[in-house]
Amino acid sequence: MLLCLTACNPSTPSQTAPGGGSQAEGTKPAKKPRVAFISNGVAAFWTIAETGVGHAAAKLGVEASVHMPAGIEDQKRTIEDLLTRGVDGIAVSPIDPANQTEILNKAAANTRLLTHDSDAPDSNRLLYIGMDNYKAGRMCGALVKEALPKGGKVMLFIGRLEQDNARRRRQGVIDEMLGRSEDPKRYDPPGDVITGNGFTILGTLTDQFDRAKGKANAEDSMARYPDLDAMVGLFGYNPPLLIEALDRAGKLGKIKLIAFDEADETLDGIQKGNVYGTVVQNPYLYGYKSVEILTELTRGNKGVVPEGKFIDIPARQIRKANVDEFWADLKAKLKKG
Repeated sequence: MLLCLTACNPSTPSQTAPGGGSQAEGTKPAKKPRVAFISNGVAAFWTIAETGVGHAAAKLGVEASVHMPAGIEDQKRTIEDLLTRGVDGIAVSPIDPANQTEILNKAAANTRLLTHDSDAPDSNRLLYIGMDNYKAGRMCGALVKEALPKGGKVMLFIGRLEQDNARRRRQGVIDEMLGRSEDPKRYDPPGDVITGNGFTILGTLTDQFDRAKGKANAEDSMARYPDLDAMVGLFGYNPPLLIEALDRAGKLGKIKLIAFDEADETLDGIQKGNVYGTVVQNPYLYGYKSVEILTELTRGNKGVVPEGKFIDIPARQIRKANVDEFWADLKAKLKKG
């Protein structure tokens, strides 16, 4: 009986591990890395990024959560909550990097931190994933010059200027329109009327991600400047609001509209000839690469951090000639697993 019991009940029984191998009882399977992706607001742009996050997480076998805070305090609470939960890495688009250094450095001291879309260069983040927003802004300014070859009166619309990407993007547009030399550190106050190179930039209106205010800004601009020649929407949700306001005023197609990002309404507007063109980022890749890099870092691969601590995902100009191809590719990415 003793021999039978010994044979039937070995002291170190085994079970099949997830990979098909043998795993000793009492030994827990390795935990999946847990990473988080934080946006700087709520917009369709971030829904595209969320798809990239999901696809990367599924492919790499990690747990990834997506958070879209409503404002700076909400973003701070999100970061603090994730640190409390002990996540292995955070990718964040800082809303106001100049005033978020403390919370960002706290995150960097307790987990792996990188920035995407909008950088915080003075923080201790490991790297930035995104594009050069100043250069992308100049690409948008070039579209304005194409749409208005003789110059004209232009109003700029953007969510907020506290973000690093917003400030640089707007300045790039202005500098390109006015034919200035490249200087990413230049800054024109948003309330100033700026003239040069045949253009008059009447101002820059912000809305703090308030859609109603964004639409009201467009309506007020048309009422105040009946000779307005063009509107430029610099955050992804701005152009759809401008389209709506122009349509209601009966000025769709009469006032030139130049956009940023790849909202469906914007791409549809380009197809119909109501939007001259847009400069697109790659939010899908922002999400995918953020998860990919954080996963490699959790596995000890520090070589994924480039020397310049910047992974460049270049912007593109989209016009009527290439909008169909671009939109088809975007839809395909959003369907793939």
